[in-house]
Amino acid sequence: MSHGDGDHERFAHYVQKDKIMASALDGTPVVALCGKVWVPGRDPKKYPVCPMCKEIFESMGAGGDKDKGGKDGGKK
Repeated sequence: MSHGDGDHERFAHYVQKDKIMASALDGTPVVALCGKVWVPGRDPKKYPVCPMCKEIFESMGAGGDKDKGGKDGGKK
């Protein structure tokens, strides 16, 4: 698991939508599909999607997991 270092900082990541809201309210860290753990804080639209998150999300199939798929690029 990454804790804010390396290539993970260059991407927007997929996380559970409800976790994004909770993090925004109380500052709790989120866990991306790829395993990155961090507190979101930056605009995900400014970064490309993490290739590993994208691959995992696409492998979930058409319906995917209804709680996953929120894109957030909160980098430190």
